[in-house]
Amino acid sequence: MGKPLVVVESPAKVRTIQKVLGNDYQVAATVGHIKDLPEREMGIDIEAGFAPRYTWIPGKQKVIQALKKAAADATDVFLAPDPDREGEAIAWHTAEVLQKKGRRFHRVLFHELTREGILRAMREPRELDRSRYEAQQARRILDRLVGYEISPLLWRKVKGGLSAGRVQSVALRIICERERAIQSFVPQEYWSITAHLEGAKPPVFPAKLVRKNDEKIELSDEAAARAVVEELGQLSFRVEKVQRRTVRKTPPPPFTTSKLQQDAIRRLRFTAKKTMMLAQQLYEGIELGPGEPVGLITYMRTDSTRIAESAAAEAQQLIRERFGPDYSLEKPRHYRNSKQAQDAHEAIRPTSVAHTPDVVAPFLTADQFALYQLIWQRFIASQMQEAVIDQVTVSIQAGPYGFTATGSTVRFPGFMALYRTTEDEEGGEGNGAKDKILPPDLSEGETLALRSLEPKQHFTQPPPRFSEASLVKELEENGIGRPSTYAAILSTIRDKGYVEMHRGYFRPSELGFLVNDLLVANFPDILDVEFTARLEESLDRIESSEVNALEVLNQFYQPFRRDLESAARNMVSLKGVGVPAGLSCPQCGKPLHIKIGKNGHFLACSAYPDCTYSTDYGRDEKGNIQPVQPPTPEATGKACPKCGQPMVAKRGPFGDFLACSAYPQCRHTESLANGSAKAIGVPCPQEGCTGEIVEKTSKRGKIFYACNRYPDCKYASWDKPVARACPACGSKYLVERVTKRLGTEHRCPNPDCGFRERVE
Repeated sequence: MGKPLVVVESPAKVRTIQKVLGNDYQVAATVGHIKDLPEREMGIDIEAGFAPRYTWIPGKQKVIQALKKAAADATDVFLAPDPDREGEAIAWHTAEVLQKKGRRFHRVLFHELTREGILRAMREPRELDRSRYEAQQARRILDRLVGYEISPLLWRKVKGGLSAGRVQSVALRIICERERAIQSFVPQEYWSITAHLEGAKPPVFPAKLVRKNDEKIELSDEAAARAVVEELGQLSFRVEKVQRRTVRKTPPPPFTTSKLQQDAIRRLRFTAKKTMMLAQQLYEGIELGPGEPVGLITYMRTDSTRIAESAAAEAQQLIRERFGPDYSLEKPRHYRNSKQAQDAHEAIRPTSVAHTPDVVAPFLTADQFALYQLIWQRFIASQMQEAVIDQVTVSIQAGPYGFTATGSTVRFPGFMALYRTTEDEEGGEGNGAKDKILPPDLSEGETLALRSLEPKQHFTQPPPRFSEASLVKELEENGIGRPSTYAAILSTIRDKGYVEMHRGYFRPSELGFLVNDLLVANFPDILDVEFTARLEESLDRIESSEVNALEVLNQFYQPFRRDLESAARNMVSLKGVGVPAGLSCPQCGKPLHIKIGKNGHFLACSAYPDCTYSTDYGRDEKGNIQPVQPPTPEATGKACPKCGQPMVAKRGPFGDFLACSAYPQCRHTESLANGSAKAIGVPCPQEGCTGEIVEKTSKRGKIFYACNRYPDCKYASWDKPVARACPACGSKYLVERVTKRLGTEHRCPNPDCGFRERVE
């Protein structure tokens, strides 16, 4: 009888688990999924009850052979992929591959890769969970139906390479609708008045005008504000009421996946994708010494705030030792989960609080350390005493006018001695602009001296654009997708060119707007936020055995099929007819339409081919279309170095360039950057390109780096390339980045690598 085999998902876990289990077990990895729906066809038999047709993932034959060889004569196989729906699917497919007469399969859930966690899971194996597997399979089928049925429509009607997704398209809609709300917003002017007052004792303190004759006051223009200021200057100010109260602030719960992503985005400037990559590394195991790989955090895909009693007790001991008994609790603090939480796993926490950030720092990269410290501090803070804050509100009367002054001081910091929420750091209790210090002995009826009056103009603000953090929050609050999918969703809509990041915020591209409008018009259910949220709830109900997967798929597909057939007939083709632009052709007066060609979107006359007018266009801040007349090629006085013909200046989607006037017989081009381009001595990293990188200046005056062979080579980067291979992954080059907090760093451009080093 062969050794029992433990099958995990990631090769990074193998060594950690093998070290704990010793030579009595074999440990092997599937390296992710081994089966999936076929790449180039739908792979779903709709008529046969949405039966999926799985195929081996290309390149996994060696992995499967290795698994069979490792299983050999083993009677017991412990299936230990990640403890979630995807892991359950991998476990089922692995069992199918290794099925053998007399062989027993056990499902093992490693919630933390520590010695105790591994041994406990091995002592408590379970049966394979069919309901969880069917929930994953139903999600995969739904995503495949949407992607494979709608995407070809976009290829035919818009352009090749586009995609639609059950969740990604809803995320795009949310971003587009926010942008249109910003474009349609009309700012309203209003004024505030602040009185700077002084009591019997200093300091001078500000009070804000809030009412007149016990009604809220609104000052719409400068004239109204100046009139009130003039009147107030003749009045006396006295304290009407002083309210003192003490509030207790409870620490936030340990991280769920989405809250970790939001905090890492805000505090550490990590992307959601990078956050999950680093968390995976911390979960799978870090060597804290020769041959001692240890999982530093619990499983990082969770929607629960639940924690183990033993972990809470361990935290209390550390709090007493490090902060003193005043900061510890008599019994652990527990948090209530949201209604949508599946509660399959604990919250994200350190596997041992003894692994303090300073202890593990020597063994972690800078990014790993930053994320681990965030997780460790948040968990410890969740088990600390509340912060105690004294708040004072003073009501002040001046004739018919009422003012309010507020202040607060921290009497006892509690958990805030270790961790503050981003709201606190941006100006909440005990910190920032809201925490004004008022005179200590203000009393009701006291007369106050007016030192100055400060009228100030304001304008109402449009709703903010979504950052990665606020979009993750929006998706979670609306029940769209699941935290484990957010990183992939955000990456996809950027990779497809549907959105752009501008100063850390999402803005829809023109392509994003056009695709979104087509999808909303033709697939109102699929693009509906509430519909998508209900579908997520249905998947949860499949997992909890409350509903049958086939029933959910049928309810979805019947109306979807009707929309699909209608869209095939009625969806406007941006390659052909285009959509009305609301403008008239300057040559013939017929309506202009927006179309998409091989070089992107443009305006064209609807009377084509009778009228051949076309032009590029942009949009102003209100979203109105602004035609851009193509520049007239200008003689440059420079001869083509290849054929001697005159070079002319032209403009392309990536900026200005020189082109030979003998095109297409001669295709020589040279890049321009506001008339200059400075070489930096770095060859172009684009595969097969012989150009070199030059420093350029954008139209807005920002430095960027691009290949001097543009437009033949379209490589461009905001970060300065460095002619040095990445020592971690072998990337042909690094990039240089300078920040106030970290100084100068060399980083790997490969988003899956994470290599970075300080440069003195």
